[in-house]
Amino acid sequence: MDYRYVGVVTHYFSRLGVAAILLDDELYLEDWVLFNGPHTQFEQQIFSMQINHQAVDQGLPGDEVAVQVDDVVRAGDEVYVIVD
Repeated sequence: MDYRYVGVVTHYFSRLGVAAILLDDELYLEDWVLFNGPHTQFEQQIFSMQINHQAVDQGLPGDEVAVQVDDVVRAGDEVYVIVD
């Protein structure tokens, strides 16, 4: 499996289970991603993504997107798209 770096977690909203991610590369709805950090490592598919509380299908470099996450993430965790 190959991984492509797409961004970094800037904030985790624990009550909502949502991560804010500042993107350095494109991210699409239904992409499989890896969250990786000193205390974090899990994979999940992106099923929900928003920019400024509006549902979107993709995020572009420079966007800060909010995604629903399956586990706890932390600010500074890196996000990678899993590439076949």
